Amino acid sequence: MPEMPEVETVRRTLLDLVKGKTVKQVTVLWPKMIKKPDDAKEFQELLRGQTIRDVGRRGKFLLLILDDYVLVSHLRMEGRYALHQHGDEQDKHHHVMFQFTDGTELRYKDVRKFGTMHLFKKGMEQTELPLSQLGPEPFQEEFTPGYLAEKLKKTKRFIKTVLLDQRVVVGLGNIYVDEALFRAGILPEREASSLNEIEIQKLHNEIAATLLEAINSGGSTIRSYVNSQGQIGSFQQKLYVYGRKGEPCKRCGSEIFKKTVSGRGTHYCKNCQK
Repeated sequence: MPEMPEVETVRRTLLDLVKGKTVKQVTVLWPKMIKKPDDAKEFQELLRGQTIRDVGRRGKFLLLILDDYVLVSHLRMEGRYALHQHGDEQDKHHHVMFQFTDGTELRYKDVRKFGTMHLFKKGMEQTELPLSQLGPEPFQEEFTPGYLAEKLKKTKRFIKTVLLDQRVVVGLGNIYVDEALFRAGILPEREASSLNEIEIQKLHNEIAATLLEAINSGGSTIRSYVNSQGQIGSFQQKLYVYGRKGEPCKRCGSEIFKKTVSGRGTHYCKNCQK
């Protein structure tokens, strides 16, 4: 599943591709993808004549900001956006098409059909699910070492489990939690409340540093992720532990192990993460 760096990369490419374009019509071929409003036909009608003014992001959600509405889109496992010319050959996995007045067409492709779209009146998108319960962004002023310490001291859950909780901090998924914990020297199964002030400060720093480095590299291309221009990211070449089971640690040479933590495949180095 694309994590925050991948979604941010998609946001940036979409901004270049569709900002300022006006929707002529929308075609929905898989209505179950449209979660709000309940009727896909109403979704189509509300978007007609709307101009895309900006493309934002909240955690792992894309926000297409229009004149009167905000479209909140989650890519889930394999969702992709790509710009086509209207009339180009259509893929059987293209489920939502946004035709613009200039003859181009933004198509949403999703082989597994897990992606979701919510359409809100502008200004209401943060007050309802799926955005209303999200925690702060890793780069927001609100996400301080003190904030992180307050959240961790209240729970006996594994530190990995806490960092995956989007109510605590948004955007972190399996890849970047494993990487941040490795860089901070913390085992994924440490009880969150057991971390001391120095460890929390280091973890806070490594979360931001890891995500920023991944964004600057265009994200990590794991399985089928590409951005909205069909380009792949390169951060996977810099991963220390994720996907490297059985390989030598880049820091100490010890074997990288993989185990299941809270239902998620988890990679770590026993030597570097005490």
